[in-house]
Amino acid sequence: MKELRVIISGGGTGGHIFPAVSIANAIRELRPDANILFIGALGRMEMQRVPQAGYNIKGLPIRGFLRPLWKPANIGVALDYLKSKRLAKQILRDFGPQVAVGVGGYASSAALGAANSLGIPTLIQEQNSYAGLANKNLASKASKICVAYEGMERFFPADRIMMTGNPVRQSLLNTTISREEALNTFGLKADRKTVLLVGGSLGARTINESVLSHLKEIAESGLQFIWQTGKFYSEQIAAELKEKGQPENLRVMDFISDMGAAYRAADLVISRAGASSISEFCLIGKPVILVPSPNVAEDHQTKNALALVNKDAALYVKDGEAKEQLIPLAIKTVGDDALLKSLSENVLKLGLPDSARIIAQEVLKLAKAE
Repeated sequence: MKELRVIISGGGTGGHIFPAVSIANAIRELRPDANILFIGALGRMEMQRVPQAGYNIKGLPIRGFLRPLWKPANIGVALDYLKSKRLAKQILRDFGPQVAVGVGGYASSAALGAANSLGIPTLIQEQNSYAGLANKNLASKASKICVAYEGMERFFPADRIMMTGNPVRQSLLNTTISREEALNTFGLKADRKTVLLVGGSLGARTINESVLSHLKEIAESGLQFIWQTGKFYSEQIAAELKEKGQPENLRVMDFISDMGAAYRAADLVISRAGASSISEFCLIGKPVILVPSPNVAEDHQTKNALALVNKDAALYVKDGEAKEQLIPLAIKTVGDDALLKSLSENVLKLGLPDSARIIAQEVLKLAKAE
């Protein structure tokens, strides 16, 4: 059997990286001999996370254009893009893949653009309900477009769209830890309700400010809280907590490595509305309050959130109102068992399981290597 060689490209945030690694893992399950090479952007998160997951990665000097577009610095950005396209083409020639997969992000535009010019079949995976710029630009030449939301023919050729859902971290679905064991790993009590606060892989200033503004309410709530601040904010938050006093029922960490345990411990999650996070909540049936980030293209996180809210599968708070409303709403919600049960049941109905395996099967078809 001919060796299967696959390029996977994209990144920038955990929301692009987790699906990419999940697809790679699923390809390896179907074809253990597969040779998979990632292409990412130098200096971005994928350059660390992909090797940690056991895969090789090549970096491109690609970055995003600055707003407004007429900034002089964009001349350098444009030159780096052209250099990245040349580098990507050379990487593909040297590696010789039968198929290339793009998950969005700067690097995928150069890598899959190069694949198109070399006649290599491409598959793109769009996580959000509002398509990203890289994927929109690549769609006309893609052989298959895997999506997680209905109505994506607004952005992509309808005859190539396939509804697969978003691949999620396999470790979350495979965790066998009990709620009590999970709480124990965080030094928390089994007889108290628990709220988990996560601002995504990079943290979220708004969620962090919401906590710091309501330390008294948290201390008096009778609940317990697990708070992932993000590494960027950790020093400043540690200083503030030292000054204001840290409630004994608040566990603070800059990064949670075992999100499976954190989700298992939580009765309610507070999160940004990134597509990967939402897909995780749908598959594990976790009640959630979403705080969409306003700092994303086309406000796509609000669109992601409303796809759940409109089906009574989540609650949401606008970013600008979160500092005042978020923690009081969380304390009220976690005390309402009927609401928690309803949110959990409704969000489970929206889950699309086996996404990574379904996408991996399509990758093998395109590579003619089933």
